[in-house]
Parts: sequence; C-alpha cells; structure tokens
Amino acid sequence: MPICKVDGEEVEFEPGMNVLQVCELAGKEIPRFCYHERLSIAGNCRMCLVEVKPGPPKPQASCALPAAENMEIFTDTPMVTKARHGVMEFLLINHPLDCPICDQGGECDLQDQAMGYGRDDSRYTENKRAVEEKYMGPVIKTVMTRCIQCTRCVRFITEVAGVPEIGLISRGEDVEITTYLDRAVSSELSGNAVDLCPVGALTHKPWAFNYRPWELKKTESVDVHDALGASIRVDARGSAVLRVLPRTNEDINEEWISDKTRYAVDGLSRQRLDRPYIREGGRLRQASWSEALDLVAARLKAAKPERIGVIAGDLQDAESMKAAIDLFRGLGVASLDCRQDGMALGEGPRASWLFNSTIAGIEAADVALLIGTNPRLEAPVLNARFRKRWLAGGLRVGLIGEPADLTYPYDHLGAGPKTLGGLSRQRNEFVQAFKAAKAPAIILGAGALTRADSAAVVKAAAALAKAVGATWNVLHTAAARVGGLDLGFTPQAGGKTARELASRGGADVLFLLGADEIDLTASKAFTVYLGTHGDRGAHRADVILPGAAYTEKNGIYVNTEGRAQFGVRAVFPKGEAREDWAILRALSERVGQRLPYDTLDDLRRKLFADHPTFGRIDYVEGRAAAAAMDLGALGAPGELSDEPFASPVKAFHLTNPIARASVTMAECAALAAGPARMAAE
Repeated sequence: MPICKVDGEEVEFEPGMNVLQVCELAGKEIPRFCYHERLSIAGNCRMCLVEVKPGPPKPQASCALPAAENMEIFTDTPMVTKARHGVMEFLLINHPLDCPICDQGGECDLQDQAMGYGRDDSRYTENKRAVEEKYMGPVIKTVMTRCIQCTRCVRFITEVAGVPEIGLISRGEDVEITTYLDRAVSSELSGNAVDLCPVGALTHKPWAFNYRPWELKKTESVDVHDALGASIRVDARGSAVLRVLPRTNEDINEEWISDKTRYAVDGLSRQRLDRPYIREGGRLRQASWSEALDLVAARLKAAKPERIGVIAGDLQDAESMKAAIDLFRGLGVASLDCRQDGMALGEGPRASWLFNSTIAGIEAADVALLIGTNPRLEAPVLNARFRKRWLAGGLRVGLIGEPADLTYPYDHLGAGPKTLGGLSRQRNEFVQAFKAAKAPAIILGAGALTRADSAAVVKAAAALAKAVGATWNVLHTAAARVGGLDLGFTPQAGGKTARELASRGGADVLFLLGADEIDLTASKAFTVYLGTHGDRGAHRADVILPGAAYTEKNGIYVNTEGRAQFGVRAVFPKGEAREDWAILRALSERVGQRLPYDTLDDLRRKLFADHPTFGRIDYVEGRAAAAAMDLGALGAPGELSDEPFASPVKAFHLTNPIARASVTMAECAALAAGPARMAAE
C-alpha cells in the first residue's frame, strides 16, 4: 500500500483515500462541517484545511484532495491554524447569537469547533442576514438563519434517501437551502438529515424545547418497529423516554434509522395500560392484580386445552414468548401462534424464514428479485442499502407486485403469482441477467406469504431460486416473528392457527400476548390481553394485564436475518404494569403449572438451553445455511392465483400500537395520505 507522512509520521493508506481520511488513520482530528464519510464530497465549508507538500504554498481542503504516495501532510502549522480561524470567523458572520434557546446546544459541531478555532470578537460589523423559515414537514424544524450551507441535508436526501426534495437556490450571500415547491420532505428517513446538520438550522420538531442533552440518561438498545433490529440509543429523563437516536452498526443500519423508529417515542406515554382491568356489564373497571389473575386462572382451568388459544404479537421479546410456551404447553394447549397475519412459513429448516444474504451482505448482490414486498415501507433502512448498491453501479432489481417508488429503478415484471410461475421461461433482459448473475438474490415479503396460495408461491419461488442459484431471503415486517418461529411458537398437531383461533367458535379462551393486528370481530371467546396500549386487542379484551413496552424491559429480539440482540431497559414500566414474563410466571402459580424460573437470568438460562440460537448474540449464519437448505422441500404444490401481490404495510407510520398512539406519527400519516386522499376526492 502507498505511504505518506502526516506531521512527520509515516502512514499506510488504501488507494483512493483522501487526505482527511489519511489524517484520521494517523490519529489526527481534522475539523469539518460539510464532509461526511457516507455522503459525496462537497468541499463547501473549507474548515478541514491542511498544508501539503509537494503543493502550492497555501492551505488545501483535505476532504477534496486525494492522498498520494510520498505526500507530506501538516495539520497543525501556523498557516493552517490561522486559516481555520479565518474560516470560522467567516462562518459566524451571519450566525445568530441564539445558542441559549437552540435545541442543538450541547451537541453542536459549530459550538465545539468555535471553542478551538473561534475568536472572542468579530471584525465584521455589517448587519447579519436573516433567512425565512422553510416548511419541511411535521418532524423537521428549521431556523435557516443558522445555516452555514454545508449541504449535508441536501446530499443525504438526494443520495441516501433518494427523494431529491431539498436543494440550494440563489447565489452568493443570497444562497438558501429550501424544499422544492414548499412541500414537506416525504422520505421515511428524513430525521437523519437533522442528525447530520452540524448547526441548529435543522432540529427535531417533535422534541423542540423539551430537554437539554446533558439531562438525559442514555441507554443502548435495539429497535422493534420493523424486523431489521436497528441499533438505537434511548434517551430518557426520569420516567419518560424523550428521544431515540441511531447507533452506528455497519452490519444492520449503518448510522440511519427510520422516522417511525425515531419519532414514535411520544406513543410510549400515551394511551398506556398502567393497571389491570376486568370487563363487567360491557364496561372495563379497574381491578387488582390478584383479582385479575384469579379470574384468568379460573377461566383457563374451566376450559378444555383444545379450546384455549394463544396469539403472540409483533413486538414481543423472546423471553415472554418462551414463558408463554412453557406455561400453555404445560397445560396441554396446542394452539399457539406468533403469525397474526397468517404467514405460510414456520416449518422446515431455520434458513427458510431468514434473510440469508444478510442486511450488509445484500450489497454483494448483483441481481435481486423482490416478490410481494415494498422495502421502502417495510424496511426503509434496508431499502437505503438497495439504493446504495444501485448507486455503486452493480445492482439490477426486478419486482413482482405493486408498482411503487422505491427510490431506484427496477424492472416491473408483473403483479401476481402467475408471473412468478412462468418467469424462468421468459426471455426478457431481466430474466437473462438473473440467470447470468454471479450473486443473485430472491426476496419474499409478507405480501407473498400471507395469502391463500402462499404455499404454492413459496414452492414456485424456491424452484426459481434453485434454478438460478439465488440466495433465499424472507423480509419480515414484525420484530418478534423470527424469534417466535425459532421458538416454535406455532400450532402443534391438532392445534389451530391465529386466524382460526380468531374466527367464530375458534376458541373459548383466547390469550393475546400483545397481539393487536388480528381481526377479532367474529370471535366470541373470553379474551385476555397482556399488552401495553389501549389498542385493538385491549378494546376486545375481557381482562387486561398491563405489560412493559420495549423501552421498559430487558429482552432478546431476533431480526429478519436471524441475529439475536439484547434490548435494554431505559425506564421502568408505567404504573402497576409489569414485565410480560413476570406476569406469566405469576399466572402459572394460580393455574398449578409453576414455571421453573424466578428471575430473568433463570429464564434466559432455560431459553439458551432449549434453543441455543438465542445464546449466540449478534451472530448470523448467512448464506452458508441457505446453501445447505433443500429448496425443493419448501412450500407445497398448488394453483397460483391471479390476485396481485400487495404489501401489508399500507400506512407506514401506523403499523403497531406504539406508533398508533403517537401524535407525531398521526401527523406524518395524514401528510402521507394527503395526496392520495386529494386524488380520490
């Protein structure tokens, strides 16, 4: 590898690196505002100036200068220091003196750099310019007078989010960053533009004037709003979660999260179930824990095991599902199901329900076929990976399903299963590229797996994957789904599925473990709801047992690629609510089927002993497991329907009880539905 010198120290670097990156390899901190390693280089701010030899006798922007063999770089000479002081003085000419009321205070790159390179006065006495605020939607608050035109937000929205709705207009002193046609930013990743802003020009509108960063207790955890399991940081003050921010994880979310992950936190404190309730005379009344558990136990004892059913929801941790399995299977109950949507997968090898290419590994694919999925709505951060791979010039995407704006071009091959069945016999350009691909991938979404003909769809997709040597991938939408399938939270012999349990006469006693996405209007069963919010499940319940939200308990979640991760408690449960597994443990005493663990550690030891995959934290098997799987055994023969595939996610911002309780998500959903509503009218 080539070698250069940084302040007299020799440094090896990879070809193609710029001077700023080489300086960081040498351990030198280079100030910057516009440069970001995941965005294109703009060279706007000129803060990263260094002195280079051989070269002209003037400071040069290190972010835009390629490193070269035998180059000498100087990061702390008098000329460099003077130049950086001058740049900082220019940047502060028009910047307002409103740090005491700015939400960026305490986390502001401009504040930090001004401490090192700022002056205690200014030589410029002209009037500061003022810029009108811009409307960017319900999640981005603007104070554009603070803007230093680094264009990070423009480059993120254009390059990563793929929705070019922010740009730079005018020239010179009149230059402004604004949205085109004064419309809101429509990306599901728009909140990341605020994270990138190095000043207070863009701040988080839902959190405005609510906190100072140093007041918050920071807890590293994982997201449950989709099946990716993005790494997040939960910031809380007292008993309230005030914000969620991304953590860098190159294997999953890089440093991005979706707006739902970030802004649905206000739903954690609204419409919460904080005490037990019992329905009497058609109305719910407050009850004690003993009274509620005794009633549930009496109903369970009175019912026959074959007339009892358990449905697990989409946000459940592995520990709560394990406790439910141990309790109800101990009672002889065979009807347990974690698939509220009726997903066809659940039997066979583990790789059959995993995203085997892995999230980071999808960047190695050269051709991808999407079947019954809209990744932009079902997994926005993964969709950004697809776009990143497409921008690199090596990915061709085909889609069978609903046409949608995925932020990158694709070949729309058809709408339904009939297209899939005859795809291998077609001779269009995509099919030829798919057959010739070195690393093809097939990705099935919930839209293809929750139909009456899903078994036949799986059979046809598996046959195609086997014929072209494609990696088998399933993109789930529920954080609890893979964990539930790994645990075997599916009906045993003679048991009923979730949809069968929810039908008329399906069960006499129905236990909902945070299940809110299933239609229970036809069910006449005595319903017990263990959950967090007054949502659909609680509206139908005869007994409500208040549980803990994902920020209020320690739990293990398995993402769509099969990666087990720890969720960590940031605050305690609301009111009289308790952790789900502890409620089930208390119930087990009353039904005479005492669970053999008294602490979470005891429960996890049994979980790891019975299901070793949960003990392999942050490990994924990846393509190796998929390669060893017999694709011919997946699915079942059957007739493929003409009905088009449809993504189950219709309203991205309202997919779970936490999001539906969020005022911010309601505003975002109304904005997203606005154009469609206007068109319908």
